[in-house]
Amino acid sequence: MKWRMIDTKKGTRCRVLEGGSGTPVWPGYGDSTGDELLEDMLDFALHGWDLVDALGLSRPHVIGHSMGGMIAAEMACLGPRDLARLVLVGPAGVWLEERPIPDIFAMLPHELADVLFVDPARGAALLTGGADLSDMEALKDFYIVTQRRLAMAGKILFPIPNRRLSKRLYRLTAETLVLWGAADRLIPPEYAAQWKALIPNARVQTIEGAGHMLPWERPDPFVDAVVKFLA
Repeated sequence: MKWRMIDTKKGTRCRVLEGGSGTPVWPGYGDSTGDELLEDMLDFALHGWDLVDALGLSRPHVIGHSMGGMIAAEMACLGPRDLARLVLVGPAGVWLEERPIPDIFAMLPHELADVLFVDPARGAALLTGGADLSDMEALKDFYIVTQRRLAMAGKILFPIPNRRLSKRLYRLTAETLVLWGAADRLIPPEYAAQWKALIPNARVQTIEGAGHMLPWERPDPFVDAVVKFLA
């Protein structure tokens, strides 16, 4: 798997898969840079379209998971005629007062695995990349990386992941697949019905044996669902 760096007109620099049509690593994650240039939800959504332009794509399919789903939906609302199909995987961005989403910013690293994965032990290994956190240097590196990611995510998710997206979803005209892990403990599956109600042309599919990190926990049924939808 080869990667290359893509520069946008705004000045961000993102790592994307070579030879494909995208899979960008967002600023604030990995070695992508320019996170200081993205300050609010509009910046995030426009950055997504800047990447589409930098990659030379026309009417792409857009797929987003969790925070990425929130960004993908905002992109679709801004440019409803500029993308083909949309896949939202356990997306953030909609808020139900009767089912509030846990505050990930108040959690310790080991607590995150409990709400993100069906199997917290396996999830912890995935989150840490297999690093031995009993080693002080490994713990320090993990903490720095985690805090950088949370600082970036916090711009649109803190204190709650609600930037009034629900008021704009009526603009979303692309055919949309909403995928949800049946055992999602971070954003409960009840949210899927709300997304379906707010998006004019959406369908919902729930995948058993998966929590919030559906693409990592059940990769085969996840890929199968996406491929069938985009075909």
